[in-house]
Amino acid sequence: MLVEILSEDKSGAVVVERLAERIVSDTGIECKVNVHPHRGCGSFPKDMTAKPPKFASALLDLLPSELRAYNKIYKGKDLILIIALDSDDKDPQELRQEIYSCAARFAPDIRSVVGLSTEEIEAWILGDKEAICKAYPECNTAILDSYEQDSVCGTWEVLCRAISENADELIEIGYPAIGHYKALWAENISRYLLPKKNVSPSFNTFKMALITALKNPVPIYRKRDV
Repeated sequence: MLVEILSEDKSGAVVVERLAERIVSDTGIECKVNVHPHRGCGSFPKDMTAKPPKFASALLDLLPSELRAYNKIYKGKDLILIIALDSDDKDPQELRQEIYSCAARFAPDIRSVVGLSTEEIEAWILGDKEAICKAYPECNTAILDSYEQDSVCGTWEVLCRAISENADELIEIGYPAIGHYKALWAENISRYLLPKKNVSPSFNTFKMALITALKNPVPIYRKRDV
């Protein structure tokens, strides 16, 4: 079996890849996992049947085209396609439904799973405080304990304040410079993330969808009203 992950950026890619590998391992199913980071989330094109613009690089901008390609290449093969991104300020339920609908339309012959972190991928990281403490033993546990799981609160800033000595400076600098630090934190903490210990609701929604896909040869979105 092959699992292909389409992620919106590099920091999210390493988190989703390592968690997906551990979910697969926990099921006892032999599987190869590949990850393909994009440059941001983007948005669905107005004409989903059109060829994407030449320099398009964001996940949702390319998703309809990539789904068509996967369906053509992997039709009839044992493949699960994971589409992983942050909900940011979008309604998670609506966005998840849009993505599943897009998958049902353009890749009806393969199994697709949506990994949608509430606000940001740091919500999945903050779902495993033990992993954070292992990666950063000097972290501020009071800040971690004050975080309301999967709340929309500036999630990366919460993680930054918990593990970085110069958090205020980094938060003031913000994007795009912060991208380097987010990728570093994701790399370090994801080494210790364990699916069974993660309390993030959005992560556990993804985990159950992936387990269902792993154990069910029928595309999971065909069982949905999409």
